Amino acid sequence: MKYKILKRQYNSRNCFICGLENDFGLKTAFYETDTDELIAVFTPDMKHQSYPNILHGGISSAIMDETIGRAICMHHGQMVWGVTMELKMKYRKPVPYGVELKAIGHITKDNGRIFEGTGEIYLPDGEIAVEAEGLYMKRQISQIADEKFVDSEWGFTVENEVVTEIEI
Repeated sequence: MKYKILKRQYNSRNCFICGLENDFGLKTAFYETDTDELIAVFTPDMKHQSYPNILHGGISSAIMDETIGRAICMHHGQMVWGVTMELKMKYRKPVPYGVELKAIGHITKDNGRIFEGTGEIYLPDGEIAVEAEGLYMKRQISQIADEKFVDSEWGFTVENEVVTEIEI
């Protein structure tokens, strides 16, 4: 399926999932679609492995957590984050490293301070490898981090990147 991309969300400097300067991180890019879904694009490598040639399940969980938690930004802006209250995972297939992977996050219920969402990690052939559902609390970034974080760690994007469509 092809998704029309409306915009790319911010990255941070040091986050394990999206930090552009974290040498051990995934440097994940997050894209908002015209279908109200958030697509994460990432390429894990050997330092993220569990069993030989397999991504660690905890990394898959972290990607799903971040993707679903960030999906709320599409409705409330990039200064509102989801803080995880509960996350349920279903691992269907081994997830490889060394290839570009995609995850999708969906908001299924948005009730004031609490929201719910689901998501999937897709293999390069389009098969679903991991499914997740979670419960989150909405928080302004100012409730989680200080001004120094906002000024020096958050709000980075990749210069001159043009992504208009992503296929899964």
